[in-house]
Amino acid sequence: MMNNNELYVVTGVTGNTGSVVANTLLKAGKRVRVVIRDAAKGNIWAGLGAEVAIADFTDIPALTKALSGADGAYIISPPKYALDDLFTQAEIIATSFSEAAMKAKLPKIVALSSIGADKSSGTGWIAMNRVLEQYLSQTEIPVTFLRPAYFMENWTPMIKSITQGKLNSFLTPAGRKIPMISTQDVGRIAAEALCESWSNNRVIELEGPTAYSPDCVAIALTQALGITVGAIAIPEPNWTDALSNAGFSAPAFDGFVEMTRGLNSGHLAFSDDVMVDRRKGDITLENIIGHILRSS
Repeated sequence: MMNNNELYVVTGVTGNTGSVVANTLLKAGKRVRVVIRDAAKGNIWAGLGAEVAIADFTDIPALTKALSGADGAYIISPPKYALDDLFTQAEIIATSFSEAAMKAKLPKIVALSSIGADKSSGTGWIAMNRVLEQYLSQTEIPVTFLRPAYFMENWTPMIKSITQGKLNSFLTPAGRKIPMISTQDVGRIAAEALCESWSNNRVIELEGPTAYSPDCVAIALTQALGITVGAIAIPEPNWTDALSNAGFSAPAFDGFVEMTRGLNSGHLAFSDDVMVDRRKGDITLENIIGHILRSS
């Protein structure tokens, strides 16, 4: 019998996956406590029936209070791309979450990580996810590490900046397909995983219903817009100009470059471990493109 008296803590509710996790749990009749840093952003969640906890992710006492009394928690470590010390900040947040979770005697955790977090080098931004995995693994709390593939929503800025039928892409070659998944599916699967029982640590790799390439994105846009769209790879020497308005610090830009090289070379890929659970989402790239175009 489902126990709807269970209380789950959800972080990252102002982002794509956390908001879906919280809404999915609330719709399932679960008690939800959202953790936010800005009290004003808690009003909407209070209106939906969630408890609201105010805590900075580096504030161990506040995090401990937010996690206490819960049956489980969904944890993300938001990257701070504008900071020069973004990797150091990621380690501080990982330390805070692991210490707070132990002090709160949290029974289980679902943590958002990434494809490639099993790699020790050549991963760029994904090194921040690896750090989170390493710290949470030391808590002796059962943790589920979600390692999603490339987010379909990463195409949003490229789709919104289409000119003369050209879809710019950092992924190359244009015809190479890689696993991709919607953040909506990531959030839904995270909520489902949080309600499961497991022991020790486990990894769940996440992908969409099929793999896609930049050419696939261009074809879907051609069909949706009624104009011919072609995928054009941005040469690496031009990446600096292409990202000039992204707000990245120099170390963040370097991390993006290393991560993207890893994706293009195949270094960043799903694990070969046959014991790793892999789950598929339902939302297609065409669904996401339609949403992006409607919101443009």
